[in-house]
Amino acid sequence: MADLSINFAGIRAPNPFWLASAPPTNSGAQIHRAFEYGWGGAVWKTIGPPVLNISNRYGGLTLGGQRLLAINNVELISDRPIEVNLREIAEVKRMWPDRAVIVSAMVDADPQAWKDIVMMIEDTGADGIELNYGCPQGMSERGMGAAVGQVPEMCELNTHWVTSVTKLPVIVKLTPNVTHIVDPAHAALAGGAHALSLINTINSVMKVDLDTLLISPSIGGRGTHGGYAGPAVKPIALNMLTELVTDSQVLASGVPICGMGGIQTWRDAAEFLLLGASALQVCTAAMHYGYRIVEDMIDGLSNWMDDHAFATIADVSGRSLPQMSSFGQLDLSYRAVAQINPDKCINCNLCYVACNDTAHQCIDLYSPDGIKVDPGFDVRASGKQVAASRAVPVVREGDCVGCALCANVCPVDGCITMVSVPSGRESVTWDELSATAAPVTQQWGPMEAYREKVGIEIH
Repeated sequence: MADLSINFAGIRAPNPFWLASAPPTNSGAQIHRAFEYGWGGAVWKTIGPPVLNISNRYGGLTLGGQRLLAINNVELISDRPIEVNLREIAEVKRMWPDRAVIVSAMVDADPQAWKDIVMMIEDTGADGIELNYGCPQGMSERGMGAAVGQVPEMCELNTHWVTSVTKLPVIVKLTPNVTHIVDPAHAALAGGAHALSLINTINSVMKVDLDTLLISPSIGGRGTHGGYAGPAVKPIALNMLTELVTDSQVLASGVPICGMGGIQTWRDAAEFLLLGASALQVCTAAMHYGYRIVEDMIDGLSNWMDDHAFATIADVSGRSLPQMSSFGQLDLSYRAVAQINPDKCINCNLCYVACNDTAHQCIDLYSPDGIKVDPGFDVRASGKQVAASRAVPVVREGDCVGCALCANVCPVDGCITMVSVPSGRESVTWDELSATAAPVTQQWGPMEAYREKVGIEIH
């Protein structure tokens, strides 16, 4: 059996699955129940100055009948008295000494305010502190949350105020609401952070009700921006994660990174680990399905690791990173074409429509007896009527540019695959062309001449 235990910046846990700082970690009773189901750790819902929450607090994204593909929240930090939270943190840690108990905190940008709350957190016996520099709503208007995370100088200063007064591991939670995620990361490291976590929620307005014309969620007839999270944000989170783990300064620091943002299954978790995370946080999935989802996450990840002979989480972490590259380093000679499996095709013609209208017009439709048909009308073929719905899509591989749009719109798994084929050209990258044949990458005349020389036809 794979060993799922981790040591994250000195914080030990039996598995990498932690609940993120959010409603699922609002109280000791909740976290106690979560630990009973098997969660390896929990980041306590952010504690800090007094707040007043509102209702409605959540808006959800539904697409194709699937609910909560994303969630938008306008909830603030914990609205429970700080003394109550601190007492329950201590109780949970005493009852669960083998689990990671991290306390998320947020206070005014003041060294004394940070020192005061850090001392209180230390007294609970918690394993670490996570500095919440991410919340884009409510608290940011008060100069906290994203207001700190978006300004590298403030990020460094606030982090230094904490690391200079505590011996606990300090994790800085980064906001995705920035142009370059590495800038606040560098600032956090300069402030002495022992680890980083990302991503927090993305600033958003969920939707407008077309019947009532109200912004959702509606709070007494008014709406506001909120934090966007859930499965729909995973690609953004993975991109920002790779930006950090491939950055030379972050690499040199050696700090571990806790990944979050759209983790709903063990497969999602494995992707974050393969791209460099060494611990994971989950929120929306727990809010959607309950704490028990961690059982499937643990079993699935463990079985997958066994299948791939990964003994520890460290063996998985970053395993796929060598594949990450810039566009300028990609092989321009590589060629792939779409191939359609007629046995799996359901003749929906989505691939034809997508290719014909918005891609490269390299899919044709044929009648069952091999006559090319116009999908817009019934046509005469072999003396009988042929309905477009019975037409079979066929790829003209010579014209296919390998964009893969058809494979992505196809509703049948494995029906359309992208297959590598010889291009007949020598391997070359854009960077190499720029270095050896600069006019080709700078002027259209030389570019067209180059294409003709190597046999690239644009249609």
